[in-house]
Amino acid sequence: MRLSSLFYLIRQGFKNIGRNKMFSAASVATMTACIFIFGAFFSIIINVDTVRRDLEEKVGVTVFFNEGITDEEIQAIGEEIKAIDHVTEVTFTSADEAWEIYKQEHFASNPSLAEGFKDNPLANSASYTVLVDRIEAQQGVVDKIGKLEGVRQINQSSGAARNLASFNRLFTYISIAVIVILLIVSIILISNAVSMGIATRRDEISIMKLIGATDTFVRAPFVVEGIILGLIGTILPLVILYVVYNWLVRLLLMRFGFLGEMGNVLMNAGSVFAVLVPIALVLGLGIGLFGAWVTVRKHLDV
Repeated sequence: MRLSSLFYLIRQGFKNIGRNKMFSAASVATMTACIFIFGAFFSIIINVDTVRRDLEEKVGVTVFFNEGITDEEIQAIGEEIKAIDHVTEVTFTSADEAWEIYKQEHFASNPSLAEGFKDNPLANSASYTVLVDRIEAQQGVVDKIGKLEGVRQINQSSGAARNLASFNRLFTYISIAVIVILLIVSIILISNAVSMGIATRRDEISIMKLIGATDTFVRAPFVVEGIILGLIGTILPLVILYVVYNWLVRLLLMRFGFLGEMGNVLMNAGSVFAVLVPIALVLGLGIGLFGAWVTVRKHLDV
């Protein structure tokens, strides 16, 4: 296609939008709402998933041993645990280390109280801390560890991660339902806008076809119109969402200082939008292109 023809198609696309301001504005508004809601849900989901993954990496299973077990037997249990599927890390904590940790947590303000214990009160508390690659696999790992000889007790603490995983799935389903409805409405409105453009240019299109214009040349301005509407309806909400997301992150970190102390709990805008922008552009342009293409195919007889 020649460059002059391309510019002609783009100009005609903008002219079509100008001729149908009401439908074009409604299409852009609906598309903006669709992409904005999609982006908002996406931002929440990706942050919740980040927190869940962080918990998966930190929430482990603690394995205690029978009394009187030898160091060699403890080491053998550790090797067997490492061989279990989904186990990513196995860390040993001796009874003396457990007592030191306990003293730091409970007697930090008054160390003299700990000196009253002549012997280690946690003499039988040597343990392994076991981390798994995903929280859903934790119960299966626990079941296998429980069958190992010499294992006395297994403590789990996976409720928070599981609740986050369940919330993430529920939120994803709700997001998909809302977005699908908005996508359908957006396609219908863009289709109506293109249909109005075809109706207002019916005589002009008939003349073009009489003098030999191809169907592709007749369709192209309306397809361009749909693409332009989809592009505007995508860029606008992304800009708004970027500003709102940055503002919310700063507000949350300012109001809840512990979030900053916990590390990268909230993803920065750059990381979120590096993934969101390509997805939103494909989604918005796809809606515009699909809505326009379906409509012009129905009007080949004009």
